[in-house]
Amino acid sequence: MPIFQYKAYVHGGGTTTGVIDADTAREARTRLRRDNVLVSEIHELKGGRRVKNADGKSTGFVDKLKSLRSVDTTPTSGNIDVVSAATRQMGTMLGAGIPLTECLRALIEQAETRKSETVFRELRERVSQGLSLADALAEHPGWFSELYVNMVRAGQATGNLDVVFTRLADYMSAQRKLRRRVVAALTYPAIMMGIGTIVVSILMAFVVPKITSMLIDQGKTLPTPTRILVLISDVFKNYWWLGLLAIAAVSFIVERVYHRSANGRLFFDRWMLRIPVVGDLLRKQAIARFTHTLSTLLASGVPVVDSLEITRNVVGNRVLADATEFVRTKILEGTDIATPLKATNVFPPTVGYMIAVGEQSGEVEQMLQRIGIAYDEEIQVTTERLTSVLEPIMIVCLAAVVGYIVISIVLPILKVGQI
Repeated sequence: MPIFQYKAYVHGGGTTTGVIDADTAREARTRLRRDNVLVSEIHELKGGRRVKNADGKSTGFVDKLKSLRSVDTTPTSGNIDVVSAATRQMGTMLGAGIPLTECLRALIEQAETRKSETVFRELRERVSQGLSLADALAEHPGWFSELYVNMVRAGQATGNLDVVFTRLADYMSAQRKLRRRVVAALTYPAIMMGIGTIVVSILMAFVVPKITSMLIDQGKTLPTPTRILVLISDVFKNYWWLGLLAIAAVSFIVERVYHRSANGRLFFDRWMLRIPVVGDLLRKQAIARFTHTLSTLLASGVPVVDSLEITRNVVGNRVLADATEFVRTKILEGTDIATPLKATNVFPPTVGYMIAVGEQSGEVEQMLQRIGIAYDEEIQVTTERLTSVLEPIMIVCLAAVVGYIVISIVLPILKVGQI
């Protein structure tokens, strides 16, 4: 059944908007009129986008361009938060024996945004028409990732859909916590650097030129530190636009090389892993994501080859992604997981040995989960260590810069006073 988005007038002269499912736009208008809602504009929605107007004709060229531009290809952070909450509720309701269509109806009724309501309506409609839930989810890549769809498909095949939804909710919650922990560790140094840059810029652009011009007007010979400061201030004041151009050029090069070049991204990710402290944190984060994702997929019944292919796309680092693809290729040739994993020299030896033990005991999923938990704890320790190391370094660097500026200004003043 198609889904329509409408704008309408209600009793009292007010306006309202909403979505409704009906066979035709005429039927939607009739149903709304029964509720004393006078429709002024109505469009059919498909994939969260308008495809028809009130008369059933295609929308104009501008609307088509807007719809093409708004196509979602990867889940956004806002969508992930909505999906995570809905996933937890789906697991709870399915575990209580509520039919799938009724679960989707409940999600529709409590949807907080128009987009999420439309997506859940389309899912319910597609499932009611006989399409599997996994295939219906795959029609919304901007909301449900490949990992999500494959886990749901495996849950449907094994009859453990409620368990899979609960496992998915736990996984998404853990990934959000991990991401926030790493971002929090890197946010403080970034803020300190930004504040320091602003303070130094104000001093060099406004304070220093006024004071140094007074000293120069006196015709006295300035000390070497002051002359250097005057030179830096002049360059900063007269050629600040070159700095902006340099930043724009670097951003453009990074965008072209990192996002559009496979070799460029590999070089950048490899270089990031070599940065002291920060590289160790990023490596542990990628390994934790690798183990948690692979464990969740295997425990949900997804084949190991497919699980590795999905995991390769979510580790977030090209070096570990290539290592994952190498392991996947070797498994297709008939080997186990641990042997090629050790051969990559990317994962720590402990990970390979623990996976080998898990393969021998038939508990690979549990062993991967234990590795992920252990690395989550290491990430917490590393983030605390990173913050404790960077904080004094940033303070000392900022104090050194400001101190040099102060000394360079005070020296000629003291010299004049002595004379």
